[in-house]
Amino acid sequence: MVSGPAAGHERLQTSEDKTGRRVIGTLNNCAGGVTPWGTYLTAEENFHFYFGGRLEENREKRNHERYGVPHGWFSWSEHYKRFDAGAAPNEPNRFGWIVEIDPYDPRSVPVKRTALGRFKHEGAETFVNGDGRVVIYSGDDQRFEYIYRFVSRDRVDPNHRENNRDLLDHGTLSVGRFEEDGTLAWLPLVFGQGPLTPANDFHGQADVLIETRRAADLLGATPMDRPEDIEVNPRTGKVYATLTRNRKRRRGNAANPRAQNDFGHIIELIAPGGDHAAKRYRWEMFVQCGDIDNKAVGAKWHPITSPNGWFASPDNCAFDPVGRLWVSSDQGPRWRYTGTADGLWAIMPEGPFRGLSRMFFRAPVGAEATGPAFTPDGRALFLSVQHPGVDGVRHYKPFGRRAGFADPPTRWPDFKDGVPPRPSVIVITRNDGDVIGV
Repeated sequence: MVSGPAAGHERLQTSEDKTGRRVIGTLNNCAGGVTPWGTYLTAEENFHFYFGGRLEENREKRNHERYGVPHGWFSWSEHYKRFDAGAAPNEPNRFGWIVEIDPYDPRSVPVKRTALGRFKHEGAETFVNGDGRVVIYSGDDQRFEYIYRFVSRDRVDPNHRENNRDLLDHGTLSVGRFEEDGTLAWLPLVFGQGPLTPANDFHGQADVLIETRRAADLLGATPMDRPEDIEVNPRTGKVYATLTRNRKRRRGNAANPRAQNDFGHIIELIAPGGDHAAKRYRWEMFVQCGDIDNKAVGAKWHPITSPNGWFASPDNCAFDPVGRLWVSSDQGPRWRYTGTADGLWAIMPEGPFRGLSRMFFRAPVGAEATGPAFTPDGRALFLSVQHPGVDGVRHYKPFGRRAGFADPPTRWPDFKDGVPPRPSVIVITRNDGDVIGV
């Protein structure tokens, strides 16, 4: 079902759902987050892959083009008319949201929370502010897109779970503008403020949320180098945003300093006095990824980072109970820039070893490691391995050719003849049962 300011709006209504409040399915779900009341949030990311057809000259044409619709990577539109953006122009507007799911109630229905905006979400990390309101950070995972923050109107009720059911339907969504002087301004995406008016074809808050990207464009947000995961350090309250890469950037700026950024970087956001609802933050460059020994790359790590400690294309991240930042990578087919597979690294965020990165797990060839998550005691680490044997294997020198079902570069995790490589979720523990990384 759909909730929040855009629920029921005419731009979400279709011939199959004249109410605009009930969507069949959720697409291309990426990272997410867990709320303080025990639900989880899943992010609809590259939903444009599913839509084909030819756009008609109507109001939605500009909107769809801003999101890359139609793309037609998948051929769904050839079989289901609802995925033909020309025949069903409102259907794409029903995807690109954060979806809240309650695993403790088998009768519950997943809810698309439109107050959190519509874009290609990578994650929805929650944090309870000092005043009790919930804060959610999310990146728009595409080159030259933006970083967003949602602050709820109401406070979390820790004693009555049911009172938090619709907490994410009311609040303020903002987009980030990174200033050259090291400050970060959060620009509210609110109908009637600034350029978000009928003069620019916004006729209510629903329009602002359906066209979040265009609204952010008009506000002058900072285009980033593919915003991915965003996490809050539970010990310090500092926020870390991973920027995977952006080879199409021709000129750097303070927050994205490298043109043709093949390696990515991580930015640290500091809320004043720990107030995550503040209008302005400070920001600092945490690390710039790439080979520490190659000056032409412009990498910035702690100086004693080893040849195995540096990496490229930071993607998902997580904090362990002692406050270390763990980052997984996704370089796709770009092996020629690193010569190594993706994996998982631990980075010290504070103290004399700030920026020191150490490799912990190397993924199988052609795979990316995603979704690191620790148990509360730090004794188990969950990690997903996506598409082993696929990405960039032609550039993997020991293999060096196009992979196929009968000729994969790895048969991970079974390693049996005739069994193809398979994505998997793994759990890592120490042999002595102690805390990982200590």
